[in-house]
Amino acid sequence: MMLASLQAALKSHKKTNLARSLLMGTALLTVTGPLATLPAFADQGATADAKQTNPGHYSFRLGDFKITAVSDGTVMVDFSKLMNNTTPEEVKRLLARHYLGPQVETSINTFVIDTGEHVAIVDTGAGEIFGDFGGHLVENLKAAGYQPEQIDAVLLTHIHGDHSSGLVRSGKMVFPNATVYADKQDVDFWLNPENKAKVNDTLKKGFEWAEQSVTPYLKAEKVEAFSKDGELLPGISTVATHGHTPGHTVYEVESQGQRIRFIGDLLHIRDIQFARPEITIDFDVNSPEAARQRLAAFNDAVEGGYLIGAAHIPFPGIGHVQRDNGAFEWIPVNYSAQVAEVK
Repeated sequence: MMLASLQAALKSHKKTNLARSLLMGTALLTVTGPLATLPAFADQGATADAKQTNPGHYSFRLGDFKITAVSDGTVMVDFSKLMNNTTPEEVKRLLARHYLGPQVETSINTFVIDTGEHVAIVDTGAGEIFGDFGGHLVENLKAAGYQPEQIDAVLLTHIHGDHSSGLVRSGKMVFPNATVYADKQDVDFWLNPENKAKVNDTLKKGFEWAEQSVTPYLKAEKVEAFSKDGELLPGISTVATHGHTPGHTVYEVESQGQRIRFIGDLLHIRDIQFARPEITIDFDVNSPEAARQRLAAFNDAVEGGYLIGAAHIPFPGIGHVQRDNGAFEWIPVNYSAQVAEVK
């Protein structure tokens, strides 16, 4: 399907297809140890040693703010078994163009926004749900010069396990001094056990993970559910991008005329969805709307020329989006070793 016709095609889809949706990580329902071995995910033993040295943090300036990408780890994902509006053959072909097989090591990125007045973090990684292949946020956060107690705002793009389970460790709040911000539709959906009856068995695990990660903050009256776009903190605003989940949200940060948008799960796999934005993934709750939001976000990023921070693009996941012969192209930021501190 040509990109020019995607908008019209998507308008014909008006029903949310919950029955075919998966939560990122709910394909791991039978995990009994640190390795996820269900078909959607590669055998972790086939990859390099998980304890090898890897980059954990990367900082840069955005106007007066300091932005730090912080890795929570990586997980192997077999995308040939997850993508929709395509075929396994096309998925393999698109990945092969980037010298990748169907099983791709996928980053779990989080982002600290240090404004000088506030220290916020966008998403919290997978916590304990991926075993040793996630849950490295705290150690990498400390390596970047931040303590969990310094974080005063957690900005959840959505309540999926690999974005919100890092809120807790062994049942305790990792960020005890933070207010957790999330769209009200996501809070209402994932924190309401009655909604379990509306989804298939694969999605049910997401409600358990949401309860484990968000409920401690609810009990401490540290959750703020917003219901419209606007500024949450000075320089930090919300942009509703509902579709991947009922309340999926992008966060826009602006300082001194420089902008970055943290896009959460508007994109899962760079090497497929930039070439074919209409290709969706089983993790989407509403696949047609997720595809529409992705295309709109890509077009806006091209027109606006601002930076993007992506949860699952290879670390640090910071770059620009550009058009490329009718598709889109990811342009990573040029590496810099020089970062001035926030005053």
